[in-house]
Amino acid sequence: MGHSKAQKTRTHKRIVSIASKRFREKGLAGFGIAELMKEAGLTVGGFYKHFDSRDDLVTEAVSSAFGGWKRRVDAAKTGEPSVSLAQLIDDYLSEAHRDHPGTGCAFSALAPEIARCDKSTRAVTSEQVRNDIQLIAGLLLGKDKRTARSKAILTFSALVGAMALARAVSDQALSREILNAVAELLKDSGLEHQ
Repeated sequence: MGHSKAQKTRTHKRIVSIASKRFREKGLAGFGIAELMKEAGLTVGGFYKHFDSRDDLVTEAVSSAFGGWKRRVDAAKTGEPSVSLAQLIDDYLSEAHRDHPGTGCAFSALAPEIARCDKSTRAVTSEQVRNDIQLIAGLLLGKDKRTARSKAILTFSALVGAMALARAVSDQALSREILNAVAELLKDSGLEHQ
């Protein structure tokens, strides 16, 4: 008995969603196809009905983790509360984000591993980095385009690096200090006003 196209699409999305979360939690090499398919309630053989290779899954899973900031900014344009760079910084460098990598930013969870991925995954990642830098630059008030882009690159790099370090250390006080210090320095550096 075959499955409908709609059912196959739903199953595919469920597999990608599970993989996206687990890859951010356990790393790209820390979560295998057998575990993934078991969690999805499917057989390992069923994997190849949805993906040509593990690399294809990684590309889709990483891509599905992107775009959180854009969704917030877009929501603000439709009447939800506006979003400031200070809010994005505070949310990104929060202990909740640190403690729940599976629902957080793919960059801080996976950047070193993505650097060793295939061209397809790296291309999707490159596009998202461009988009996030552009989004941050757009939130920088009163800056010329070149200065805004440079500050956006610095801000994005500081956010990702701080979160990666905060997750890497075992000392909770040091972890909190990293998050708080970087948030304070970014907000105090005049990123939003000049």
